[in-house]
Amino acid sequence: MPLRDHFEPPVSKVASWEEVHGLWPAVIVQQLFPALPEGYVAAPRVHRGAEVEIDVATFKRNGESQPAPDQNAAGGAGAATAVAAPPLPTLEFDTELPDQDEYEVRVYDDVHARRLVAAVEIVSPSNKDCPENRRAFVAKCSALLQEGVSVSIVDLITSRNFNLYTDLLDMIRRSDPAFSRNPPAIYAVTCRGRTLGHVPKVAIWAHPLAVGKPLPQLPIWLTEELSITLDLEASYQETCRLLRIP
Repeated sequence: MPLRDHFEPPVSKVASWEEVHGLWPAVIVQQLFPALPEGYVAAPRVHRGAEVEIDVATFKRNGESQPAPDQNAAGGAGAATAVAAPPLPTLEFDTELPDQDEYEVRVYDDVHARRLVAAVEIVSPSNKDCPENRRAFVAKCSALLQEGVSVSIVDLITSRNFNLYTDLLDMIRRSDPAFSRNPPAIYAVTCRGRTLGHVPKVAIWAHPLAVGKPLPQLPIWLTEELSITLDLEASYQETCRLLRIP
């Protein structure tokens, strides 16, 4: 069955992209568990960064500040201790640090203290909506690769023509000839960082996507030699079936 455009009618009138992105990680986890060797586990992670940021900010503005405890009040222990006041900042201004949306699946080596070995990042519109968010997403993926984590990026966001995979390659000063001219807005890719003979390397499995075409399979690396297959088409179609998206 074909890939739908979840940001245009008629699909956008049947189910919102939040419903698809919210359910898809759980379906992927359900698919991966039978394929994972003993000692490995998968877990979904869904975090709506913008919504949490607004809720917390509103709570802090409306909440009453709590007075500092009075050391001299009844029940206080001993005399009050003078605390040196910190110096005034040399610069202070209002800002909003980006809090990223996260729709992902994480795979852990449960035998070795739940060590993260692979991450499947499902791109959201907010990950692509401004330079700050794009840089934050790419920096996160780069940091995971440096830690030896297999990183897969799945981007179905047709409404914003940015390619975070090519941005990631730009950060590490590399390029993909297949994506160098007019990079597609939607794509799926697995990146694997490793060291061979003290030389750091990144191996890539990249696939441009197109509405109306099936999704590819991606390798998910658990160790230097061991990988499993992520069948994006199967998990995506199951997600659409559960949401009754025709």
